[in-house]
Amino acid sequence: MSTEATAAETALAEQQARHIVYCGVCTLPPEYCEFGGTAKKCREWLENNHPDMHEKFYSEEAVAATLSTLSVDAQKRAAKDSQKKEAKAAAAEAKAAETKAQAQVLIKRVERNKRKYVTAVSGLEAHGMDLKKVAKEWGKKFATGSSVTKTASGGEEVVVQGDNSDEIFDWVVDVAGVPEANVDCIEDKKKKAT
Repeated sequence: MSTEATAAETALAEQQARHIVYCGVCTLPPEYCEFGGTAKKCREWLENNHPDMHEKFYSEEAVAATLSTLSVDAQKRAAKDSQKKEAKAAAAEAKAAETKAQAQVLIKRVERNKRKYVTAVSGLEAHGMDLKKVAKEWGKKFATGSSVTKTASGGEEVVVQGDNSDEIFDWVVDVAGVPEANVDCIEDKKKKAT
């Protein structure tokens, strides 16, 4: 009976859960970061957060050991592929920075009734902002109702009750860090039905 209990304990010990580290950038295990599109950022993250694993995967000895198992042609292909991936990642970062620099934020003051206004803000998602969080923050800041609504063109905008266009302009420039040249204020009046 003691051998059965010992066997059961060893089987239970073998079934213990393993602790797996996932990359904070690409959410893959560090062994597979090279197959994602953000290998350079993943490598920096691993070096900052898990230096022991970084040493295991990216030290000179580890790289030399993995390259020594490859043939000469495979080594050339691996070097060529890594250069392509780095160039592709750099181009993607440059393109993202360019689109962010060109993205416009439109702040529209729309007249609802005689002296009632709503302020609609579109283009914030291009600057990496979560629209729901922004709407909630503005609702608290301006003590009004605010929500995220879909536009006719298929995009989304934040609608804040009241004429808060000047305060929203200041918030977008100061807090969000959007360049002042990329923020546009528009006054929109509803046409009267005839």
